[in-house]
Amino acid sequence: MVTLNRIYTRTGDKGSTALANGERRSKADLRIETYGTVDETNSCIGLARLHAEPRLDAMLGPIQNDLFDLGADLATPEGPEPPKYEPLRIVAAQVKRLEADIDALNADLSPLKSFVLPGGSPASAALHLARTVCRRAERLAVALAAVEGETVSPEALQYLNRLSDFLFVASRTANANGADDVLWVPGKNR
Repeated sequence: MVTLNRIYTRTGDKGSTALANGERRSKADLRIETYGTVDETNSCIGLARLHAEPRLDAMLGPIQNDLFDLGADLATPEGPEPPKYEPLRIVAAQVKRLEADIDALNADLSPLKSFVLPGGSPASAALHLARTVCRRAERLAVALAAVEGETVSPEALQYLNRLSDFLFVASRTANANGADDVLWVPGKNR
């Protein structure tokens, strides 16, 4: 269990922070930026939950917990020495749960005939915001995985990719199962 007795420590006052293994890195480090964007995604989902109907809210709650797992995963890079404890990692079952939720929601949606613009209902707009922040987190995770000496698990990358898909389908669900989607009309305002 995590115990937070003090909120400020002053250890980051000069622009560095500690990873879960104790290693200090710049707050501008790509790994820090990546899990910070995962945290931002989580905050966007928290906002979306304020507007979500119960079925979506029940799916979004576990996702928020998963995103803390993902943050812990990303904050604990693999190193040359074996860890002193078993690091928390995203696992295939978490990805599979997202896929099952996507399939369940998508079954009720009509096929798309155009791209969807963010909007419609407040829940849908918030879910679209969460989706775009999640896509940014995914791009950062891919960039991090490409850096020599850095690792990102395949499951972490899969989770972010599936999550953005889930958030898109959830945004359509929040728009009366797509009936209230705002569709892109190419060249409409020329």
